[in-house]
Amino acid sequence: MSAQPANPNVPPAVVPDGHVAIEIDGVEMFAPKGSMIIQAADKAGIPIPRFCYHDKLSIAANCRMCLVEAEMGGRASPKPLPACATPVADGMKVFTRSEKALNSQRNVMEFLLVNHPLDCPICDQGGECELQDLSMGYGRSVSRFSERKRVVPDEDMGPLVATEMTRCIQCTRCVRFTAEIAGTYELGGMSRGENLQIGTYDGKPLTTELSGNVIDVCPVGALTNKVFQFKARPWELTARESLGYHDALGSNLYLHVRRGSVLRAVPRDNDAVNECWLSDRDRYSHQGLYAADRATVPMVKDSNGEWQEASWDVAMARAAAILRENAGDELGILVHPASSNEEGALLARLAEALGTGNLDHRIGQTDLTDAAVAEIFAMPVTDIESSELIVIVGSNLRHELPLVHQRVRKAWRNGAKIVVVNPVDFDFTFDVADRKIVPPSQLASVLEDAGLRAALQDATRAAIIVGAVAENGLHAAAIRKAAKLLAEATGAHLCRIPQGANAIGLADYGVLPTSRDARSMLLEPRQAYLIHGIEPGLDFAATGSAMKALGAAKVVALSHFACQSTREVADVILPIGALPEIEATLTSLDGREQLTQAAGKLPGEARAGWRVLRALGGALQVPGFDFTDLDGLREDIAKRDITPIAGLAPYLQGEGLEVVASPAIYRSDAVVRRAAALQSHPLNVGPRAILHPDDAAATGLEDGSIGKFTANAGTATLPVVVDDRVARGSVWIETGYGATAPLGTGRVGAGRA
Repeated sequence: MSAQPANPNVPPAVVPDGHVAIEIDGVEMFAPKGSMIIQAADKAGIPIPRFCYHDKLSIAANCRMCLVEAEMGGRASPKPLPACATPVADGMKVFTRSEKALNSQRNVMEFLLVNHPLDCPICDQGGECELQDLSMGYGRSVSRFSERKRVVPDEDMGPLVATEMTRCIQCTRCVRFTAEIAGTYELGGMSRGENLQIGTYDGKPLTTELSGNVIDVCPVGALTNKVFQFKARPWELTARESLGYHDALGSNLYLHVRRGSVLRAVPRDNDAVNECWLSDRDRYSHQGLYAADRATVPMVKDSNGEWQEASWDVAMARAAAILRENAGDELGILVHPASSNEEGALLARLAEALGTGNLDHRIGQTDLTDAAVAEIFAMPVTDIESSELIVIVGSNLRHELPLVHQRVRKAWRNGAKIVVVNPVDFDFTFDVADRKIVPPSQLASVLEDAGLRAALQDATRAAIIVGAVAENGLHAAAIRKAAKLLAEATGAHLCRIPQGANAIGLADYGVLPTSRDARSMLLEPRQAYLIHGIEPGLDFAATGSAMKALGAAKVVALSHFACQSTREVADVILPIGALPEIEATLTSLDGREQLTQAAGKLPGEARAGWRVLRALGGALQVPGFDFTDLDGLREDIAKRDITPIAGLAPYLQGEGLEVVASPAIYRSDAVVRRAAALQSHPLNVGPRAILHPDDAAATGLEDGSIGKFTANAGTATLPVVVDDRVARGSVWIETGYGATAPLGTGRVGAGRA
């Protein structure tokens, strides 16, 4: 229960259980026992200045800016007290604006400014700096100190965070963030007194996938956004509400725009989704919007196979002719799982009008023999942090859903036990109580273990999180079945991670096959395809069969990028806007339909995807495309209850190493792959094949050598890393790289290149 002003009609003795009666600046209120003065004041709307206090971090009480005067039983405290570290007590009276309190706060401000460089005109934090704001109310106009200011050398913290450590006021928010929230313990204080410096000690770049949040918690300009550095001033920017679209969490954020260009992203507080944090992938991906190969004008391929720019009328007529001439079962429609609900609804409508049941967004999945679709988490994501037992199955959770991984870490800090069932002992920032590291083919059998079932039954609140390695592999159907049976038998909450930012929404709005699924469309090639938002060379589970099928057909591509693989297979490229440039809705893993506003300007002649689909429907003269605006579209669309057909059984090779394919954190989609700063991040390690030492020895490979890996769909030549974290009989690769694309998710033969 929050601190609230007391009701004057309630007798003072009537205090809610677990609360105490206090008074702050003459306002009577009740506050929870054990809470701090600053927390009670915040809930009551009474401002107290602070630098080191942050409501998501532990209390440090080292800036002393929040000093207040307190009185108990008519006796004043002999000295001012830090409001952030002083618990409330029954009958306490607090004075935040008394002469004693104000003088203390002004003196602290004076000390903080002794060594501060006062370089506001060239500081990127200028205009949104907490020190700058508070110094206006608590600072002196002239410093009484004439001594030489100290200078602190900077260190390179990587491609995302810029440093100017002379500005640091040692609030330690960044230190506490990396220790408590990120869990990587990368920052700390070195030396003592006026020689104290905050840094990484070893001088290495920050490796956490949440590093950009140190920029948000820093109250001064010591840590700033390196990608945004020197680009604009805060008052030049317009904020637009938007969403993260690189995973299914749907993080709430603001895009800051100037003259139509997205210059940065910052978190938008929503405790039910991403709290006040943002993953680096969502924070910095906007760089990819401005890649050199962005599709900006309609293009058609002439009779010689050469690309020519065309008007919208010409390109639309060509696209309509291809779809009209290949309607029915000869047409396949393939959709990226991050496409919006509006685009998905129109694609489903277009497929129905053209008489094809070959429509799917599950382009990265291999085993759909159980006709599986994405499902809403069985427990709200906020409840994960209060779980007693969490089982992670087939997932590199830290890379898949960085902020859900952070919730699991929070549960672990609260005492939860974490059990991992994986083909690789992935890096997590929490301790694992039990781990089963087995090849992908054995994941389902581990879930049938009696000991695991007993542990889940003993837990009051338990969650089973199933991730991409399991969902996209050759044995996905068996793993899903085993996980479901385990959840039903134990009462655990089954949380299958949707494979795509809007996989749940697209399933809801009918982007599902009634004839052939994505894999079947490519193994049994159609005469023509419409692909939406897809980079063909990297987004499919089986790149080889996809490129072969698309290359032999007529292809209409609604695309954000005119990349090499799109140019290779398409006959028409229609440029469409990415999510930061359009108004749209996405459905998160909690089932929330969230709205995003148009922020960046559409490049060149590109148009919002729903507009292109409306025009395409008009050119084909099919019903259901006569609306005039987005509101008209939304009034006319509804969710569809479609049970997709079961997919083809995957081909299970009998020999060779099993491929463990996990999504590379900064290669997950076309936009992220083009964000230069993210490609320089230490977590972006490049294409490689990682084997257990026993398998490396058996195949004649060694650490640092170059291996040749042959799969049913193709051959890949990759650097070899030997690591005993990989299950015996497996080879671990990361998807999203052209070099690893030929291997798919099957078995491979390995040897020296």
